[in-house]
Amino acid sequence: MIVPSAAVLGRILTDLGSTLVEVVAGEPDPVRSVGGVLIHDARDEPARLPGAVVLGVGVYGADQVVALVERAAGLGAAAVIVRSPVAVDDSVRDAATRTGITVLGLTPGASWAQVAALLRSLLAVDEVGAAEDRGEPPVAGDLFALANAVAALLDGPVTVEDRNGRVLAFSSRQDEGDEARIATILDRQVPADKLRALEERGAFHALYRSERPLYVEGIADKPRVAIAVRAGGEILGSIWVVVGEPLTADHEQSLVEAAKVVALHLLRRRAGEDVERRLRADLLATILEGGAGAPEAAVRLGLSAQPACVLAMAVSGDSPAPDRMAAGNQVSGALALHLAAVHPRTATASLGGVTYAILPTASDESALRVAEEFLARIGARVPVVIGIGRVAARPVDLPRSRNDADRALRVLRGGRSGARFARLSDVYTSYLLMDLADRMAAEDELPDGPVVRLRAYDAEHNTPLTETLAAWLATFGDVIAASAAMHVHPNTFRYRLKRLMEVADLDLTDPDARFEAMLQLRLMPPAGRPGTPGP
Repeated sequence: MIVPSAAVLGRILTDLGSTLVEVVAGEPDPVRSVGGVLIHDARDEPARLPGAVVLGVGVYGADQVVALVERAAGLGAAAVIVRSPVAVDDSVRDAATRTGITVLGLTPGASWAQVAALLRSLLAVDEVGAAEDRGEPPVAGDLFALANAVAALLDGPVTVEDRNGRVLAFSSRQDEGDEARIATILDRQVPADKLRALEERGAFHALYRSERPLYVEGIADKPRVAIAVRAGGEILGSIWVVVGEPLTADHEQSLVEAAKVVALHLLRRRAGEDVERRLRADLLATILEGGAGAPEAAVRLGLSAQPACVLAMAVSGDSPAPDRMAAGNQVSGALALHLAAVHPRTATASLGGVTYAILPTASDESALRVAEEFLARIGARVPVVIGIGRVAARPVDLPRSRNDADRALRVLRGGRSGARFARLSDVYTSYLLMDLADRMAAEDELPDGPVVRLRAYDAEHNTPLTETLAAWLATFGDVIAASAAMHVHPNTFRYRLKRLMEVADLDLTDPDARFEAMLQLRLMPPAGRPGTPGP
């Protein structure tokens, strides 16, 4: 059975309302479930995601807002966000009331990437809570709720950060901070200039050496109180509170106790991430292998209600296995992030040295575009290739899509195609030739034929007759072009051509004989160009 997400619209408005968004039309239902984030594209039909928050990028004017609200209602969305100031008139209000879609305004200066990341972060926390309620392994602590509790206790906006200044969670009321705090929340990272200033003043050194809160002023418009979050001798992160003056002794003790609770959450989160990664990998493997447990696994990953296809990614080249594994782990996480931005219900996991992803899509053309965009983004620094399987209408058909992706991946890794991504239909002939070569190798004997006889003759007499045949066939019998490719005189080439026909007992005027020779050359390519003695 499908269990709805615990994320609700009221939670988003509470945590982001004072910092990023405001209600401009409609009556928000605080308990309405929120299922994910969709980015509006006027030229593309997004996937249906019940309870989604739709980001209206580039939507301005009352007419466009009304059209976005109508479209969001058709997708089963819960709310839309458009850039403030929003042109709200009677038509916008009527559309919001009629559809039940809440229209939110995004504060000027905040980027769409920032609001998308913050929303997904909040939703991920709430989905974790729902998983725990269902008895599944916990994967993270609700640091956002804890940050709100600390903010209420100390009467100031709070952030929980890791050792690199990345924001792990934040409280509401961030608008009560200063410009540096707002920039920190929007970027999910402490500004670089503020980090340098803190390092130059020795603030981090003092913070990590003490178990008591540290009062910091002169770095931003408003002072801060910070305390290190530690587990034993390990520093896990820190808590930062915007204050007006140093804390009282009671408040300092409260912050010390809060840091201990945050430490438990961070340890639980770190362990939970490993549990979640293994759980998702097991569920994805169950889907790809098929069987009785596949439908339930698809439901748990949210992949049961729409068509999808499988992408298989691996590192190509001849680098040592440890290097390939390290590179594979590096790009595996990058692929997961890229696909999460494309569709919120993608599932990614590494199995047996290959990264598999299930991408909800109704067309393999869109999967090709996704693969092309990802490979263009990472560039050529990591030699990875991606095989794409057919679109599966149901989860039970995904094993066939995985089989297609594996076969396409094998061709790409084998170097038979210059492409970095392909469907099986794009490289099917190359796959058949590789499969046929495997069968011949498994039989441990090669059938006799013209190419076998030529290769034996070349090996014994150090002649280039096999290469001569390959050049002639590759140029469709054009002696001038073939001789130029081999850097010999056309008469020399004609002599070798006549000689190879005698040695191999090969009639090049017979189309069947030419096809057989071409096939054997493809299955048994020359080991290397031998010497080229004169005739």
